[in-house]
Amino acid sequence: MTTHTHVSIIGAGLGGLTLARVLHVHGIPSTVYEAEASPTSRSQGGMLDIHENNGQAALATAGLTEEFRAIILAGHAASRALTPDGSVLLEEEDDGSDTRPEVQRGELRQVLLDSLPEGTVRWDHKVTGVRALGGGRHEVGFANGTTVETALLVGADGAWSRVRPLLSDAKPVYTGTSFVETYLYEADTRHPAAAKAVGAGAAFSLVPGKGIQAHREASGRLHTYVALQRPLEWFEALGFEDPESVKAGLMREFEGWAPELTALITDGETDPVLRPLYTLPADHRWERVPGVTLIGDAAHLMIPSGEGANLAMFDGAELGKALAAHPDDTEAALAAYERDVFPRSHEEAGQASLINELMFGPDAPHRFLRLITGQDWES
Repeated sequence: MTTHTHVSIIGAGLGGLTLARVLHVHGIPSTVYEAEASPTSRSQGGMLDIHENNGQAALATAGLTEEFRAIILAGHAASRALTPDGSVLLEEEDDGSDTRPEVQRGELRQVLLDSLPEGTVRWDHKVTGVRALGGGRHEVGFANGTTVETALLVGADGAWSRVRPLLSDAKPVYTGTSFVETYLYEADTRHPAAAKAVGAGAAFSLVPGKGIQAHREASGRLHTYVALQRPLEWFEALGFEDPESVKAGLMREFEGWAPELTALITDGETDPVLRPLYTLPADHRWERVPGVTLIGDAAHLMIPSGEGANLAMFDGAELGKALAAHPDDTEAALAAYERDVFPRSHEEAGQASLINELMFGPDAPHRFLRLITGQDWES
């Protein structure tokens, strides 16, 4: 009888949990170590469109297609592009095809958590250090004073991975663009003009170097990302300890824009949160190091393009399948996984950079609109 190597996964995001679930399906034991104190200790972000070719494929590998379909928010895949004066440039309804349906990130995470045996996730385990012990084994130390030794370590711990330095000297670099995030609640009754502007799904108004993007979530909630290409110091000078100062600073950048759009900033009901965008090199890769690998943003942090969560889940599913296919040779499994993840992530990183350039570059938003409508965007 084959004895599988126990897998230690750092990070209970979508990628790490998908890996743990696929391993469980194949009878491979794993433990997920997560810094958060509990599943509900932190907001899990907004909407995700889960793509047929990667995110949905990963959930199928995990045996969770039915559970995924139960949390789809029908109609929320609609989108519209607006000019700064509020005019509609492009409107696309949710066609119900389910090729890129929308779900709440927190609900999807809960589906994955519910699919794992009790005790798989160890909460309140923030990594403070990782060191190689030799022979492919590693020791992980946690802020709660505990340590664990493992023969197979997977970094699913995101942009600032504590596992990545075992494999790579690469560090995330600021892209020059940041989002400022805020929410409106019960928007249809409390903020009707903004709710009408956003419509049934996502809305965006883009010009060179900046834009206002919003998404309708469950219960009439509007989730806004204000995008600006500015140095980090510029954002820090807004004074995020004073929400009204931040709103005023942002409004100076959007002076003259339609009030139903700027209301997404001025009427925000949560304190504005700064989300600087960082990336790893598009061609990031590493040499095979025994007993350790990376998935998701830890492996290929890129500019948001709708692919990040999908790629993380796909990485997790593919690594899980590789480990199941090589039960007696962990190194062969890791090599097989990495052989595929490098070209896949390089291609997606290039696409993400292109999309960012089209969204906020000198011809924004027109080349971007030509791209998403299938026209020749280079013309």
